[in-house]
Amino acid sequence: MSDKTKKWMKAAGIRAVKTMAQTAVAMIGTTAVMSQVNWPVVLSASVLSGILSVLTSLAGLPEVKEEIV
Repeated sequence: MSDKTKKWMKAAGIRAVKTMAQTAVAMIGTTAVMSQVNWPVVLSASVLSGILSVLTSLAGLPEVKEEIV
């Protein structure tokens, strides 16, 4: 595995984890006000946001200066 790929995977992974955490916080905050927290929904939305973050990262990451080909 090339250094470029490793850098991209690390940056995309960090971005995905941050996105998942932000989604979880938003979901918990929203549902806590309305009713009890539905943990399966929070987990599902967080995982989906992580997947979407990685897919979005395929278009490019500003953190990784070198383009991966």
